[in-house]
Amino acid sequence: MPRDLMGNLVKRDIFGRKVSKKKLKKEVIEENRMRGKAGEDTVRMQYGLSGYEVERTGRGHDFRVRKRNPFSGRVVKTELIEVKTGKAKLSKLQRKTKKKKGNYRVVRVGNPFFG
Repeated sequence: MPRDLMGNLVKRDIFGRKVSKKKLKKEVIEENRMRGKAGEDTVRMQYGLSGYEVERTGRGHDFRVRKRNPFSGRVVKTELIEVKTGKAKLSKLQRKTKKKKGNYRVVRVGNPFFG
């Protein structure tokens, strides 16, 4: 990697132009957002195929899933699901919710794009 006069690493695009740190950071954040969305879609599909009703929530957790008795229609099991990809950590609100709720589950997805 090339370095500038101050000894800092300089990132360059395919045309040899310098890429600003701000632009690099935006690209990383966008990539993480896409990876997280893909992870959520994967988990939503897994629970849906397993016979759960999946409801998007988004305040301290991603989904609320319910399993119903097929004969009576009554709710048998309810869980709050938080989806994390890679080494992502729980936020302060998510840790608080996990501590409060007994049915809170963190589902970790390795790399949602490649299994």
